[in-house]
Amino acid sequence: MLSRIAFLLAAAVLGFMPLSAQAASECPVVGTMSSWGVNSTGYFNVSSGGRCLFPVKLDGVIAGSTVSQKPAHGTLKKVNASTYTYTAKAGYKGNDAFAVSFTGKGPSGSGTSVITLNATVQ
Repeated sequence: MLSRIAFLLAAAVLGFMPLSAQAASECPVVGTMSSWGVNSTGYFNVSSGGRCLFPVKLDGVIAGSTVSQKPAHGTLKKVNASTYTYTAKAGYKGNDAFAVSFTGKGPSGSGTSVITLNATVQ
């Protein structure tokens, strides 16, 4: 089983926090993971032009990750295999979404899990 998603994007698993213009803050994301090989969805808020850092914490070891779907109204940058930074387009307000595929091995199995994140840009 995988632990709760611990994404961090304007404050990452289970909530939201304001961001500074300079540095990306962890953003809480609401959502849960069940096991390797099962896709998941998360939700977070970010301000227009804001930046969110989100590390993904899964039980076991993350061997690698790739962007499956790029955001339409922002940018996504890979920091390392388990951490990404999302930056919302300045002046944009509305919804955005992106997906990241994570491959790894946990205590009860291995495989690839796609995590889709839905942003509300305010």
